[in-house]
Amino acid sequence: MFETIVVATDGSESVGRAVSVALDLADRFDAAVHALSVVDTTEVDSSPQSVQSDLREALSTQADDALQAVTAGTDQPVTTAVREGRPADEVGDYARAVDADMVATGTRGRHGENRFLLGSVAERVVRTCPVPVLTVRQLSDAEAA
Repeated sequence: MFETIVVATDGSESVGRAVSVALDLADRFDAAVHALSVVDTTEVDSSPQSVQSDLREALSTQADDALQAVTAGTDQPVTTAVREGRPADEVGDYARAVDADMVATGTRGRHGENRFLLGSVAERVVRTCPVPVLTVRQLSDAEAA
């Protein structure tokens, strides 16, 4: 059913459960796993010129750390990629490029903690991604117990 699964991660705490679910599905279906993190260039471009280089470097480091967290949590082989651009667009483009069967993502990322239902990036991925998207919400402490 699934041959290739892309897990989109920004390294936020809320993505952790999405990573676990994606890895579990990949294990059950013997699917290839791709972990993708996107450096948001709109965030860089909208910042003051004097800090853009430092911000891009910090976001790139953050993306690398997010991918390392995915690979450290499994014995499965994981193909990793960092892309730059608008996150939702890059997730869709990457899914298309690797011929993914599904994209898994958290519902709230680093900038979406105050969103009501879905983070703005997750919402846009759901609306625009060319493949099915599995959104996984983070459980509250009471639900996790």
